[in-house]
Amino acid sequence: MYSSPTHSNGYQHQHQPGERRPGPGMTHRERGKRGARGRSKSRDSRDSHDGGGGGGLRVSDQKTHQEQWPPCTDFDMAYFNSYAHVGIHEEMIKDRVRTETYRQAIMQHQSFIAGKVVVDVGCGTGILSIFCAQAGAKRVYAVDASEIALQANEVVKANNLSDTVIVLHGRVEDVIIDEEVDVIISEWMGYMLLYESMLGSVIVARDRWLRPGGLILPSHATLYMAPVTHPERYSESIDFWRNVYGIDMSAMLPLAKQCAFEEPCVETIVGENILTWPHVVKHIDCYAVTIGELESVSTRYNFKSMMRAPLHGFAFWFDVEFNGSVISPINSHAPSPLTETQPVDGSQRKKRSNPNEALVLSTAPEDPPTHWQQTLIYFYDPIEVEQDQLIEGSVTLSQSKENARFMNIRLEYASGGRSFVKESVMR
Repeated sequence: MYSSPTHSNGYQHQHQPGERRPGPGMTHRERGKRGARGRSKSRDSRDSHDGGGGGGLRVSDQKTHQEQWPPCTDFDMAYFNSYAHVGIHEEMIKDRVRTETYRQAIMQHQSFIAGKVVVDVGCGTGILSIFCAQAGAKRVYAVDASEIALQANEVVKANNLSDTVIVLHGRVEDVIIDEEVDVIISEWMGYMLLYESMLGSVIVARDRWLRPGGLILPSHATLYMAPVTHPERYSESIDFWRNVYGIDMSAMLPLAKQCAFEEPCVETIVGENILTWPHVVKHIDCYAVTIGELESVSTRYNFKSMMRAPLHGFAFWFDVEFNGSVISPINSHAPSPLTETQPVDGSQRKKRSNPNEALVLSTAPEDPPTHWQQTLIYFYDPIEVEQDQLIEGSVTLSQSKENARFMNIRLEYASGGRSFVKESVMR
């Protein structure tokens, strides 16, 4: 999602969809995708749109539930405003891995959706709501706080689905649905899975409306991390300054390292960049997870390098699974085989015996690329590691106190008798 325009508080300028600066990779600040990073205001949608019924778009009552659920902040408005631009929706819909997997999940659960009531949390253009209507849903509440809800309503009308799909323009915390629902569907995942904190809205929808035994799609999510080697990336961003048209510009190296690696980078790597088996940072059961549980996520890791190579940092990626509530949480596939006792949130859990029992959307380096790519936390200087050398430490991902949609990252790592701390913010 996009950042908002520059303000005196230091938040960054909003880059337009698809805008890309030169270089082999981008920090998260440089991306014009999936991210609102600033403070901006927009007019209250009630000022210009009335809450018409009869299958038309309805506007939320912002006073409803304001004491029970978190209030809507200026940061939230900036976040919602970022989704009003068509470019971000075009990018997500053109991600065929993402969109086709969701459609496949809906069709696989068609017997559960047909004749039932569905809520689409963060409906965007309404494509998932329409997929659910095509699967035979009796009624679909398509909820979005962004102005894109206006276009979603027109899309619904153009497809003659106004009797089935009801677009609600407002936050999940504020809109009114006067019945229990059977299914919640949402594409809530941000970079590094938890960035943007949109899962909280799914939890609110679950706690407000989902009937016992209802279905949540996706049902489970797993965030992975692994140490990486990426000499090409380091060379193109840093070593370039050692000789520029025959001029020694190595005095630029400290600034170059800071600019290239201070913030998380969203880019695509491949399996060959991964030095070890992955570690599970967090496994989420969408039927049971709480909002408080997501405020801070910590894990300790212990890797053993599979090769001699420079260690440039850590990569993070995620899987989501589309299971029913009666199916126990299971590990999704990773770029390499999981052991029978792969740790999950500090506990031991067996891998699934049948890899086909869950439909999985993966953003792993060895799987087909998605618009999420992978998130890289680079060191300012690489560490040379030998084969079988231990790499250990901890990582903490926490919601920023200034803006819960930002994510603070604290990475502690040690190898070869040296220890380091890397802190960064995903804005």
